[in-house]
Amino acid sequence: MSKVAIVGTGFIGRAWAVSFARAGHDVALWDVKPNAPTDAISYIEEVLPDLAANDLLDGRTPAAVRRRINASATLEAALEDAEHIQENAPEDIKVKREVTASLDGVAAPGAVIASSTSALLPSSFTESLAGRARCLVVHPLNPPYVIPAAEVVPSPWTDPTVVSRTADFLRACGHAPIVMKRELDGFVMNRMQGALLEEAFRLVAEGYASVEDIDIGLRQGLALRWCFMGPFETIDLNAPGGVRDYIERYQAIYSRLFPSMQHRVDWGGSIVDTVEAERRRRLPAAALRERQAWRDRRLMALAAHKRKAERDIGS
Repeated sequence: MSKVAIVGTGFIGRAWAVSFARAGHDVALWDVKPNAPTDAISYIEEVLPDLAANDLLDGRTPAAVRRRINASATLEAALEDAEHIQENAPEDIKVKREVTASLDGVAAPGAVIASSTSALLPSSFTESLAGRARCLVVHPLNPPYVIPAAEVVPSPWTDPTVVSRTADFLRACGHAPIVMKRELDGFVMNRMQGALLEEAFRLVAEGYASVEDIDIGLRQGLALRWCFMGPFETIDLNAPGGVRDYIERYQAIYSRLFPSMQHRVDWGGSIVDTVEAERRRRLPAAALRERQAWRDRRLMALAAHKRKAERDIGS
């Protein structure tokens, strides 16, 4: 197993650390804030027993995973001998350029430098680097120790072997990489999520459905299929003759809907009062953190179920 360096140990960095250590890698944590790695380790120690209880540590004990995760006093120490570097700096282009330049200047020539950015194109902060060919984005869905999908996004100058090597590394760690052929604003997941959110806000703002009804439609409807099938497999199975049959039968419906979807509702306008009021009636602000912990436990239970179902039924 190899060494992985985590640079930036907030929510995403600490979650990556669990994922990589669970796969058997030694993980070095470093953050510009001296106390951040210690805080991250405290969080990790709290979450590991829940993961073990759901059989999500790949047969390892919490203690064994914890032993693989250690704080480094300096960036140089964290990067020493690291084969994969996962950067988790704030979503600020200036900060990304500075951090990535530091990594490129210190890391071993063969190390992959991956950014967890969810919004910045890799070309926007790696163009001037001497080692830009080894840089790319690896954007997780949070938390990555429970949600396997991760977007692998190359810049125009990323070496194709770095892309394939990174995808193989993620698969070996139990992830499901989404390997983009070229970079695009929003990548894949935020574009898909954004399309759904745009329609959700329109339906509420224009008085067609409540916030809760929209949520019911996902959690008790579409998401039940989508949690183990994608949209293309869904339509392939929803017509007797497969995907071509589905298109012949139903494309006209979506074609008719499309013109009414071609306008935006300002999420920050008056609609936010409606959405927030409905959500706070169902969940007081003081209960948000408790509900977030509930969400993570539900995700762990779902991940455990999906693993078992894949073993027993097939994927």
